[in-house]
Amino acid sequence: MIAIYDSGIGGASVLNAVRAIAPATDILYLADQARCPYGDRPMAELQQIALGCVAWLIRQGAAPVVVACNSASAVALAPMRVSHPDVPFVGMVPAVKPAVQHTRNGVVGVMATAATLQGRLFHEVKTQYAAGVTVISQDCHGLVEYVEAGDITSPALYAAVAAHLAPLRAAGADVIVLGCTHYPFFQSVIQQLAPDVTIIDPAPAVARQTLHITQTYGLSRPEQGQTWYYTTGSASHLAWQIEALGLPNGSVAHVAIEELV
Repeated sequence: MIAIYDSGIGGASVLNAVRAIAPATDILYLADQARCPYGDRPMAELQQIALGCVAWLIRQGAAPVVVACNSASAVALAPMRVSHPDVPFVGMVPAVKPAVQHTRNGVVGVMATAATLQGRLFHEVKTQYAAGVTVISQDCHGLVEYVEAGDITSPALYAAVAAHLAPLRAAGADVIVLGCTHYPFFQSVIQQLAPDVTIIDPAPAVARQTLHITQTYGLSRPEQGQTWYYTTGSASHLAWQIEALGLPNGSVAHVAIEELV
């Protein structure tokens, strides 16, 4: 059983990608919606939150664990691996490498949260892969909340996305990286507002890596393609989100924050 963890519903973009290539895989999804969004939280606090969430998933017997949250990956992926050396983890890293391969003019834009843009992983991938390329970072404060509200089409969302795209467009970015798992849910909006740019969604690559690790570690077993959703927020709201966003059906339940330690 694969575990997928995010601050909210955004990580379901990775869940969809896993389902597309492995429909028979069982998935346990944890959305820490009572504390969403993560992007503006202090790094020390966010690291503690993320470590508690993955510890709970591991206690449920799920592996590998996909940290389908760029903000949590940025600050907590390394300590997760230290705390749980026998558990394989897959994290979210801003997809600078494929963006560099696709750019025609040498200008790449990255849409992400403050925590992701300030994190070590983002700095490392820029240093390793973006030599000779200009990487423009855009802190897209407020966009996560639209997806959490099930809003991926309203005029207000269009206006918010356009405002965050404007600096990237002005800088000449011809490739835009979606550096938050919430953002693929309004990818079509970005494409309408910037029809000439290439959009990089890392979710399919993360799904392929997850399945590869599952097989490599011998974690594959007879499964039925079931999905279990847990949220620290409202179970009824999560059930509504699943329907509104067209996500795979599954059971939905609440888990108390006090259990995530």
